[in-house]
Amino acid sequence: MFLALLSYVGILVGFIFLTLAIAAGLYYLSELVEEHSRFTKRFLEKLIYTIIGIHVVLLIFDHFPFWLTLFSIGTQVVYLQNLKQFPFIQLSSSVFIASCVLVLLNHYFWFQHFSRPSIPPPARRSSPMYEPQSVFPSFSEVSSFFGICVWLVPFALFVSLSAGDNVLPSTNDGGFGSSSTSPSSRSGLSSDGERSGAATLRRGQGMAKVVIGKVREGIAEIARVVGWGDDPRSHGGRIV
Repeated sequence: MFLALLSYVGILVGFIFLTLAIAAGLYYLSELVEEHSRFTKRFLEKLIYTIIGIHVVLLIFDHFPFWLTLFSIGTQVVYLQNLKQFPFIQLSSSVFIASCVLVLLNHYFWFQHFSRPSIPPPARRSSPMYEPQSVFPSFSEVSSFFGICVWLVPFALFVSLSAGDNVLPSTNDGGFGSSSTSPSSRSGLSSDGERSGAATLRRGQGMAKVVIGKVREGIAEIARVVGWGDDPRSHGGRIV
């Protein structure tokens, strides 16, 4: 009895550590994207074109359904539109909302396809040339298809894109998205060394970092309410 209870506790602890590891990985990837925006944009473009090519190959050689494949290719084209103003994105834009809807629809349609294998019509089955399908896709094949062709690009966009409401001032380092100051703004700078030659660029926080930050703040607030840790508003310190 107690061994079974211990196993449940172990599963819960393992799930918590797995969640923390995923969150830390997402945070690190978001940091890398912010530092290498140009490379990330080129990588995402090539990734989308590669997945479109994979869909065409699956259609030709594995006889995937034509209309469903065409729908998935159209979904990838919509994903590509998010890169026009990369890495910034307006959460209320029609392209972003359409991308979110198409992610769910694409997953649902392909899930229905693999969970309910198509049965040929009786006329085809009664033909002497008909050969029934003896091998159905395995779990590893289906999960690999979903991971690469359905969820990889939305996941990469989630990590890479920055919400337009989360824009931070930064110093111009010549990276992607940097904007040079106008002559009038240069003349307005003071002569001290710290401000000379400095410019301002729009640098956004990745959506993954924003989500993780909100969750962290919520956990800290809950811990403060139940008395685990110090109140940040008091002189006792902060919750860590």
